[in-house]
Amino acid sequence: MNTKSHAILTGILLIVTPILFMTAFTMLQINFEYPDILRQPAMTVMQKFAAGGSGLIINWYLMVISSILFIPISIMLHPYLAREDAPYMNVATTFGVVAGIVQMLGFIRWPFLVPTLASTYLDPSTSEATRAAIEVTFTAFNQYAGVGVGEHLGYLFTALWSVLIGLAMMNSPRFSKWLGWMGVILAAGILVGTLEFAGVLFAGLVNAISYILWAIWMIIAGIYLLKSN
Repeated sequence: MNTKSHAILTGILLIVTPILFMTAFTMLQINFEYPDILRQPAMTVMQKFAAGGSGLIINWYLMVISSILFIPISIMLHPYLAREDAPYMNVATTFGVVAGIVQMLGFIRWPFLVPTLASTYLDPSTSEATRAAIEVTFTAFNQYAGVGVGEHLGYLFTALWSVLIGLAMMNSPRFSKWLGWMGVILAAGILVGTLEFAGVLFAGLVNAISYILWAIWMIIAGIYLLKSN
């Protein structure tokens, strides 16, 4: 792949990936009451999940794809920001790859694990003891894979990647100083989301708003990259 084609593909991924993520996220809000549903009892979540049918499973798989696409974005964006005055770009790229992996691990339980748990749980022939075991299993995966890995580590590594990318953008001929500052500020907002487990009430709201603006920031970065070729 030549340099121009590489830049065009990177720019397209920067635009398409956040659009895919926000579209899938919005559909989950409408059809699954996400993310508020995650704070409901396991029985309520599985009933709502089963009611969503195959469309909801596909919706969650789109979230998985959007998180996986963040991995090539992190790698492909690297050469456009790696300079002598940005020696931290190797670390930034590593953070980006890890962010994509942990978010994928958090999302992937929904299209593959939860359908089986929900169908078994709601089967009239399932015993109460089995239902109780399923509730424990669902809750454990939700707290560990969802809240711990997908959300907490996802927020952390996405924020670390974003702040370093923002710093590198400030002196880049392909981007702009204001876009760099935007990345740094939004990284701080995303990082606030890691405090939700500690009971900080506004953490979830700040994180949600920051992620919406972060998606727009990614799209703008993609447009900048496409215009520079």
